[in-house]
Amino acid sequence: MKKKDNSKKQIIVALCGMVIGFINGFFGGGGGMLCVPIFEKVLKLENKEAHATTLCVILPLCVVSSFVYIYNNSLDFIELILVTGGAVLGGILGAFLLKKLNSKWVRVIFAIIMLVAGIKMVI
Repeated sequence: MKKKDNSKKQIIVALCGMVIGFINGFFGGGGGMLCVPIFEKVLKLENKEAHATTLCVILPLCVVSSFVYIYNNSLDFIELILVTGGAVLGGILGAFLLKKLNSKWVRVIFAIIMLVAGIKMVI
C-alpha cells in the first residue's frame, strides 16, 4: 500500500511541476508565485523551505525559457543585463533576509506582494 501512495505522490509532484513550468514559460516568469503555495499546500513543505526550494526550481525554468526567448529574438540585451544585475543583488539580499525573518513575516510579505501584483494586473 505504501508503494501505491508513493507513486500517487510522485504523479502529483510531476503534475505540479508541469503546471509551474507552463505558467513560467507562458508568461515569461511567475511560476514562483504558484510554486510557493503548491509546495506549502500540496507537498506540505514549511514556509521558508518552500521559498528556498522555489528558487532552485525556478532557476532552471528561467534558463530554459530564456533560450526560447533568445531563439525567437524577443529580448533586449541591454535591459537584460541591467535587470540581471539588479536581480542578482536583490536575490542575495532576499536570501539573507529569508534566513533572518520568521516564517510569519515571510508569509505576510509574500501575501502583500501577491496582492499588489494582482491589483496591478487588474488595473
